Amino acid sequence: MNTNTLPTDELKKYGIINEDLSFSKKLNADDIQKFLQGYTIVADNDKDRATFQLTDNNTQLKVIFLERDKNLSEILKNSKDKIEYSQIEDVSNQKEAGFSIEKKAFIFDKETEKVVEFDFINNARELTAIIADKKNTEELNRYIAELLKLKSFLQDKIVQFPEMAKEITNDLNIVSKEFNTVAGISEKQNHSQKQEKSDIQLNVNDPDVYQDANRIKEEENQEQDEEIQKSRGFRR
Repeated sequence: MNTNTLPTDELKKYGIINEDLSFSKKLNADDIQKFLQGYTIVADNDKDRATFQLTDNNTQLKVIFLERDKNLSEILKNSKDKIEYSQIEDVSNQKEAGFSIEKKAFIFDKETEKVVEFDFINNARELTAIIADKKNTEELNRYIAELLKLKSFLQDKIVQFPEMAKEITNDLNIVSKEFNTVAGISEKQNHSQKQEKSDIQLNVNDPDVYQDANRIKEEENQEQDEEIQKSRGFRR
């Protein structure tokens, strides 16, 4: 790894390093080490997001500008009440505007009291497992709707960008797999709820239940008649 040929002008431009070539105080030692090893630095500001990555043996800086559909402050606030969904569009290349869209889910972790961001593609299995574990029909249905939106988007992009069909198809397969998994979970939940409702109705309409109730009522009436007769006999 070569650190002597860093693109210092570009790094200064985006505030990653200072004029004296020291790294920004916003980055800790672990962040810097990972960055020099090819990891991506992410900078968020309301609706805007920028990612920075060193390439070509640390001689080039790859910068991608992204735009959210919602303000980050709004996302973080709303995610404390329910899972918040957002998408980020790559606006770096205007010629291919709308080609790259990342779908995110923001979930509040009660144990750490922090909001965790999950990507629909990179964190697909983990995201599905977390939502399924909540056993919340409303949240499950919302997740299904978001998966359908992303699935439709990817299908359209295969037609619009045939040269990227293989890459897009890989993402589409991931989304389709998660959708099938969640749809299966939803079907089981609906079946279980219908079965419980059916059992309740069966208990209410069960003739044995009515027969037992009528028998008990008749016995109570007979006892009441006997008490009345005894009462009359005593008065005589």
